[in-house]
Amino acid sequence: MNQATVKYRDFVLLALFTAIVFVLGLTPLGMVPLGLIKATTLHIPVIIGCLLLGPRYGAVLGFMFGLVSFLSNTMSPAVLSFAFTPLVPVPGTPNGSPLSLIICFVPRILVGVVPWFVYRGLQKLMKESSRGEVLSMAIAGASGAILNTGLVMSLIYFLFRDAYASVNGIPVEAVAGVVLGVVGTNGVAETALAAVLTPAIGKILLSLKRRKM
Repeated sequence: MNQATVKYRDFVLLALFTAIVFVLGLTPLGMVPLGLIKATTLHIPVIIGCLLLGPRYGAVLGFMFGLVSFLSNTMSPAVLSFAFTPLVPVPGTPNGSPLSLIICFVPRILVGVVPWFVYRGLQKLMKESSRGEVLSMAIAGASGAILNTGLVMSLIYFLFRDAYASVNGIPVEAVAGVVLGVVGTNGVAETALAAVLTPAIGKILLSLKRRKM
């Protein structure tokens, strides 16, 4: 397969994964009810796309993840939307904050980059073992989910601690505990989903990609 064909194929895959991110992000399909909590699945196509296409295209998918979050929180604001779009006022102020763009985009772009390096690093340690590839994908998927939830909630804590306390009706001193609670509930559920679905789907797609190279 020549270089031009490879680039065209990868571009088509990028477009496909982008479409999946938008469908999940702008419909209820992006949220999976798990009892008292909901786990997002938006990070999963970003992680799988990153493993198939590399960190550059993965960063693009991560940006699209952030863009979907920005659009969703702007068009249908929720309680915490001020942390993801500057077009929603921060509680107690008349304006939004540009710092919300950091939370909205930086963690999501990293979700499209870091798992690839985790995957490649593990594969080198395992000497490109085909049996170890599933484990490498599972750990890479889990790393992306942990990065997403952990970094988003950490940034909310450091950048919008007072506003977060206000909308939740809790003392500022209690915010750290609540943030850790979110990471320990939603974060664990999303990590488990990513660890299972990333190798289940990614292994099949990677095998198909290799056959056509």
